[in-house]
Amino acid sequence: MFTGFEKIVEERIKTAQKNGAFDKLAGSGKPLDFSNETMVPDDLRIAYKILKNADFIPPEIELKKKILQTEELLAEADDIRDKYKLLKKLNFLIVKLNSMQNRSMAFEMPQHYSSKLAERFKNGCTLKNND
Repeated sequence: MFTGFEKIVEERIKTAQKNGAFDKLAGSGKPLDFSNETMVPDDLRIAYKILKNADFIPPEIELKKKILQTEELLAEADDIRDKYKLLKKLNFLIVKLNSMQNRSMAFEMPQHYSSKLAERFKNGCTLKNND
């Protein structure tokens, strides 16, 4: 689900791709180099290095991974009950992630509501309370 601004940005990126604006960029096809730590403040570099060496993943990143996995499962699910359960789980994870971050609501990840699922419920398909 894109906001108006995100749609404009996405359209401009797609247009630039079609016009070949990204074809001959420096470093194209090469792996990214994450070893450059010049943008990390001096007082945090050693802490980040220790956490990285210990294979520590921040809780926000783990939640984002779970959100992506749940979105993939939702896209592949066929049964309406499974979709409903996955949608509830996805929205819970998004609310949890948004509550962990201290930032404006304008920058929060939007909850996902599947229009097709909502349409099915509107047309008379309901779930029993035993789910």
